[in-house]
Amino acid sequence: MKTFESIKPEVVKLETEPEPLEINLRRTAVVVVDMTNAFIRKGGFFDILGVDISLCEKTINTVKSVTQVARDNGCRIIHVVHKLAKDLSDAGGEDSVNRAKDASLRIARDNPGLIDGLYFRDTWGSEIVDELTPQEGDLVIEKPRYSAFAGTKLDMILRGYDIKYAVFVGIATNGCVEASIRDAFNLEYWPILISDACASNGPEFTQKATIWIVKLCLGWVTTSDQFSEALRRSTTYNRKD
Repeated sequence: MKTFESIKPEVVKLETEPEPLEINLRRTAVVVVDMTNAFIRKGGFFDILGVDISLCEKTINTVKSVTQVARDNGCRIIHVVHKLAKDLSDAGGEDSVNRAKDASLRIARDNPGLIDGLYFRDTWGSEIVDELTPQEGDLVIEKPRYSAFAGTKLDMILRGYDIKYAVFVGIATNGCVEASIRDAFNLEYWPILISDACASNGPEFTQKATIWIVKLCLGWVTTSDQFSEALRRSTTYNRKD
């Protein structure tokens, strides 16, 4: 009797810009950046700053679909979340540029009653949104700065899993996502930005600017539909007698 066995090949071709890219799924990780209440929900950090969080909220379902299809096809899922200690032990010294520029620290100092919506450890703001609760096998890494690599073990973890291709989604395109992509490039990973699975915290041109610079010299850009379709299309069937 003839049967058909589903086989997932390791290498798939993505429709990306500036040119198509073949990736090995066993060497691919999806890095989910700052999909937390602070950056997405009403009452969170971005909302307090006056950012249009509706653009951030729209990414939730897109990120969810990307991570699910990636899990189903053997990719690693790594959630990286911005968190600072309430005692500011990881915020930098009094003369730190981070203390000078981090708006969350300023808000906490001037309006301590708002701290639960910010990205301090053990607050509502620092929690990953419910829709993207990490699944079995996912990894969660805390970061104290914009880049997912700064002050974290992400590089060590990726090398431990022999990851070459780093797919980036999350918030904000022009902030923590771009900072992470720049470091990934400099560390010799192959960065891929999924443009509709991230959102900027500024004018529309900031989203376009990051996409442009990634395509120009930092990596490749694709969409969630193109990414998902490539992985779903990767199933082949081996006929057995």
